[in-house]
Amino acid sequence: MIELREIVETKERVILVGVQFDENSPAEESLDELAELARTAGAEVAGCLIQNREAVHSATYIGKGKLLELKELLWETESSGIICDDELTSVQIRNLEQELDCKVIDRTLLILDIFAARAVSGEGKIQVELAQLRYRASRLVGLRNSLSRLGGGIGTRGPGEKKLEMDRRLIRERISRLKKELEDVEQHRELIRSQRKNSNLKVAALVGYTSAGKSSLENALTGADILEDAMLFSTLDTTTRALELEGAQKILLTDTVGFIRKLPHHLIEAFKSTLEEAKYADIILHVVDASNPQMEVQMHVVYETLRQLGVEGKPVITLFNKQDKLESPSKFRDFHADYSIPVSAKTGQGLEKLKSVLTEIIRKEQIYIERVFPFAEAGKIQLIRKNGQLLEEAYEAEGIRVKAYVPKAIYGKLI
Repeated sequence: MIELREIVETKERVILVGVQFDENSPAEESLDELAELARTAGAEVAGCLIQNREAVHSATYIGKGKLLELKELLWETESSGIICDDELTSVQIRNLEQELDCKVIDRTLLILDIFAARAVSGEGKIQVELAQLRYRASRLVGLRNSLSRLGGGIGTRGPGEKKLEMDRRLIRERISRLKKELEDVEQHRELIRSQRKNSNLKVAALVGYTSAGKSSLENALTGADILEDAMLFSTLDTTTRALELEGAQKILLTDTVGFIRKLPHHLIEAFKSTLEEAKYADIILHVVDASNPQMEVQMHVVYETLRQLGVEGKPVITLFNKQDKLESPSKFRDFHADYSIPVSAKTGQGLEKLKSVLTEIIRKEQIYIERVFPFAEAGKIQLIRKNGQLLEEAYEAEGIRVKAYVPKAIYGKLI
């Protein structure tokens, strides 16, 4: 008789390693986030180690004394690898692997691994693979030993074993092909943006720290069916939906990939076309997790990332989300924003206020008209319905009396 055995997938046990430079760079808080990233990637955190240093060790990231302590900790916890909280050089990776005889992953590779698991669309997969190949190309020498390893686990998703064994020339060729594919996708995205511009519909981009609740808010506002997940980076692909405001006025809401501290340069480069949705938007909706103790730090990271992307001079509405998680109502204010609104995607709190503010912003760039159109020019009223906000419409003997707000772009066509 054949005996059936249950196959249990075991999680990788890892030790988190960080460097505390000064009081302004709290390593413990950063390691807490790194632990969340590790769990998102499917690892089990067995311990943490922090060293106070003025700068990372150029050869081994941490000093010799801490290296011995780390080796003991790996043995005691029966861990199979370490995850460092900063981006490592090829030399640091090679030296750490030789000293510790275990898998060595840095923060960048961990985030890339999560992105590889979450990418769904063709564009997302291209962007992730491009970022991974750029990362590995710059560390090909240091990764020489690990490239020959077989098996799964965090840090191994994405291009696949065959691509990881390619030499620099083949990687460069693959990167060139991916960049060409991405350029084609970007041209399509540019076409969509130009069509939106021609439609005279304003675009509001939802930006914020990962897990702040951007997808939940878009779902609550527009009825979109975007994945909502408490884990970090639950969605990578942008989703655009129409939101109806007062008086049948419409605005387009577009979601963007979440930001995070120490966002890898490779990701900013690869996801530039996606992140630039905020750059080309008319209004920025900055979503903040008001229940997170690190709220202020996360807000700073978002504004710093927006600055890197060149997103400036746009109206900003900061939405202090997850009010339902607060024990008592609190008044929050973002002095970098034009408006601050407490909201909850779960209960709907503040969403009507948000719609009212969006209408107010749009109206600032519209012209109020009150006139009678002859019946022969009735087609102009349809133009108002499509692009503006029709407040009143009355049929009189001499024509159709209209009160409306219209975009400046079409005002000349109505005279």
